[in-house]
Amino acid sequence: MRKKALSTAAAALTAMAAMSAAAPAPASAAAVRIEVVPAYSETVLEPWDPVTCPTNMVLTGRSHHGDEEALTTYTCSFVLINGEQARVYLSEWSARQKESRADFSAPDHRAVAARWHEGDENGYTRYRTATMYWRGQQVLLANGEVSDPYRESNHDWQAPANTVMTGRKHTGDENGTSYYRFATVTVAG
Repeated sequence: MRKKALSTAAAALTAMAAMSAAAPAPASAAAVRIEVVPAYSETVLEPWDPVTCPTNMVLTGRSHHGDEEALTTYTCSFVLINGEQARVYLSEWSARQKESRADFSAPDHRAVAARWHEGDENGYTRYRTATMYWRGQQVLLANGEVSDPYRESNHDWQAPANTVMTGRKHTGDENGTSYYRFATVTVAG
């Protein structure tokens, strides 16, 4: 398993989060600036290694080249609202789905923060979703979309700007088709 920080931004953002651990203030109705910042990637042998984003990050990318024995790279990102890191709270693992016909969508306003695949296309895949909070207010996900189709054995997918992964659909084996669900990060008010 190979892990790589994308920049020193991750360390700086983690330090900022520790400083802002005081009691959260209510969110303002004023306009907010939202940024989804890639900060971490991890490359794994998928049939054996579950992937969970580090603290306060969610999934925003996935790349895979080859069959089920090939390496897969995941990208995790911080969600910043007015320069402050959103807090991420993980749920339990989802029910298993057979990979060759998997179709997972996170519940409303939840991002995907972890994936666990066992075996080949006849194996099973599970996900962990997460809710995000900023200043005590739940971060919302809007305008859910589905990516173009990707050939599973040869693709690189990155969520568009200011969006996060909310699901994935796959049919067939490594030559089958994968789609990614993603949504725009927003806050109420």
